[in-house]
Amino acid sequence: MIDAILKRRSVREYLDEPVSDEDILQLLEAARLAPSGNNKQPWHFIVVRSLETRQALAHADHDQTWMLSAPVFIVCLADATTRIQSERDLYIDEQTSRFEVKQVIRDTAIAIDHILLQAAELGLGTCWTGFYRQADVRPILNIPADKFVVGILTVGHPAAQPTSRPRKSLEEITHWERWS
Repeated sequence: MIDAILKRRSVREYLDEPVSDEDILQLLEAARLAPSGNNKQPWHFIVVRSLETRQALAHADHDQTWMLSAPVFIVCLADATTRIQSERDLYIDEQTSRFEVKQVIRDTAIAIDHILLQAAELGLGTCWTGFYRQADVRPILNIPADKFVVGILTVGHPAAQPTSRPRKSLEEITHWERWS
């Protein structure tokens, strides 16, 4: 596993080469197998290949035009209804402070990381983007108001492998028994 972790990079330049359905299904299978609190599995994924839709998503994602070099986007959603079933017309966005929403976002983030690591294992490049507002992305893909877009992943064959970036040392980030 450490090899996939070491290979994983945020790729922002892709070859003009399609990603096979088989590879996409392997990425989604890795996500499907992720752990989640109470086994709620609150994630959904929208695979986007359409240039027009990718353009709209890149525009909503702070006009990051580099995204368009990737032939596939995977839009990763957290489904709040897996934790909040009693409310009709549930609406969640960036200002929602409910603990249940934080739970489904956390669980979906684990599934997303599984996608990123599986992509690295397959030799694919990815980048997790998130510089958008829910209100801007939802209408593009007809996403219901009770789903939270956790990330838009670009997926493709990398044009170059970015170099590793500096990481903090274990001593800087590790605390034993309590905050010290």
